[in-house]
Amino acid sequence: MSAQERFTDALYGAGWGTVKKLPEPVAVRLGRTIADTAWKRRGEGVLRLESNYARVVPDAGPERLAELSRAGMRSYLRYWMESFRLPAWSAERIASGFVPKDLHHLTDGLAAGKGVVLALPHLANWDLAGAWVTTKLGIPFTTVAERLKPETLYDRFVAYREGLGMEVLPHSGGTAFGTLARRLRDGGLVCLVADRDLSSSGVEVGFFGERARMPAGPALLAQQTGARLLPVTLWYDDSPVMRGRVHPPVEVPASGTRAEKTSVMTQALADAFATGIADHPEDWHMLQRLWLKDLDPARDPAPAPSGDQEETPS
Repeated sequence: MSAQERFTDALYGAGWGTVKKLPEPVAVRLGRTIADTAWKRRGEGVLRLESNYARVVPDAGPERLAELSRAGMRSYLRYWMESFRLPAWSAERIASGFVPKDLHHLTDGLAAGKGVVLALPHLANWDLAGAWVTTKLGIPFTTVAERLKPETLYDRFVAYREGLGMEVLPHSGGTAFGTLARRLRDGGLVCLVADRDLSSSGVEVGFFGERARMPAGPALLAQQTGARLLPVTLWYDDSPVMRGRVHPPVEVPASGTRAEKTSVMTQALADAFATGIADHPEDWHMLQRLWLKDLDPARDPAPAPSGDQEETPS
């Protein structure tokens, strides 16, 4: 393990070991202070965040983008402060910390007995939403985690999420898909963060007027198992309570090849994600490159269909 990896691991360890002991108002102020400090330094992550927001809010000028990135960093640090503190939250605090709309799409899907796939973008705090599902609803679920370096840091994240009631599978290794499919065939719940492809073999979609790549997994799981595929979007307001919406099911097309069906379904997910991101751009924590034009500047991707942009507002 390199010195940088040891430092990173120690930093996250200190977060889970120290921040969770702070009174909530103190943690909130600390998160905002760290966010504002990082924003003022104008590092690579902040600049990438602004670049991504420029796609989401195309008419925003430099001042508006700066405001958005500052709010975005505050939202991002709120996510981390909450996540560090979640293991110490009572069941009552978790249950009162999230209020979703249209939950019937989830409960109806589970009642049908064929399983449900929830697909989310990097909006607000997906870990809190997951903890709410296991605590408030009493429903266990399975998810996938990216293998991080160092391995000890990955182990910390797995232990953290398992402590919240989640079954966590490694993203790499090739066995995750089969396990997820078995859970769904047993009528279970699978939750996947699905707005950024980690395999470089995902599905191209139109996203805010440009081409991006998103994972094929949610659509493939729904096709192979008959599970209901539900997009979910999350956001913060000025209260300590996170808000969310379970969107209507993404249906499997009646005709077409598997690849064609996967493309249509993944585009439908992207469109649903875009509605939530357009409504609450500051809560989209995308500090990495996402669009194909950014991933490969030499590439000149075809423009997204005009309908994608028109469907963005909700």
